[in-house]
Amino acid sequence: MNDPYSTTHSIAKALTIAGSDSGGGAGIQADLKTFQELQVYGMTAITAITAQNTLGVQAVYPMSPEAVHQQIESVATDMGVDAVKTGMLFSSEIIRGVAEQVRRFGWKRVVVDPVMIAKGGSALLMTEAIRSLREELIPLSYVVTPNIPEAEVLTGLSIRNMEQRKEACKALIHMGTRHVILKGGHDEMSGEQVVDLFYDGTQFIEIASHRVNTRHTHGTGCTFAAALTAELAKGTDILHAVSIAKFFIQAAIVHSLSIGNGHGPTNHFAFRELVRA
Repeated sequence: MNDPYSTTHSIAKALTIAGSDSGGGAGIQADLKTFQELQVYGMTAITAITAQNTLGVQAVYPMSPEAVHQQIESVATDMGVDAVKTGMLFSSEIIRGVAEQVRRFGWKRVVVDPVMIAKGGSALLMTEAIRSLREELIPLSYVVTPNIPEAEVLTGLSIRNMEQRKEACKALIHMGTRHVILKGGHDEMSGEQVVDLFYDGTQFIEIASHRVNTRHTHGTGCTFAAALTAELAKGTDILHAVSIAKFFIQAAIVHSLSIGNGHGPTNHFAFRELVRA
């Protein structure tokens, strides 16, 4: 008997290796929502459990490196992985373990979102782990998606204008990644526009969008990187994947849910509603 629920094609699968956000706006929760909206099957390896809401992070409970390793092992050896996204990795030990498994399974479509600081200012990456991120994981990545403060930490450069952004992109490519998307949301000098900078080692492309005046931006970095990962899992080329991810997060910000008393989450189903309209 034919299975009425079976699909006629193999669904793309994406693995997110990141922290859990109890408020549901960022981390593992945001990634899974985004994967689902873009019709990609999502799988997880949780690196830490956070107690947080729109007002901030109240507590962080990191997983052991062994627990992270086993989650990845379980998924990879049975279900297969078309693309990987890393978010909050917390420690050097976890980063080294993730890098080891990326090499072991030969994953090429690896999106590194170098999560360091929560919206409220809480540290989500130990200081000693930054070197491991630079030396162990970024060289294995297909694309890295820092915001300006994260790019400054990774490269040691001060970024105050577009030329300095370009220098930071070059430094990140020199670390071994194939592509960089340096997000411009933290650049308040750009006025009513947010300009993200794409670099592949050869060409720079500026990607502009309208700046939305809202405090409800929790999880924007996670969501953008997750949308990018979902598209790469489907086999979408990098520039097209970036454009879809940009549209996805812009829709999620514009059509705010207005949840909570602080930095509220974005609207992960706004993209679907707009596409259907």
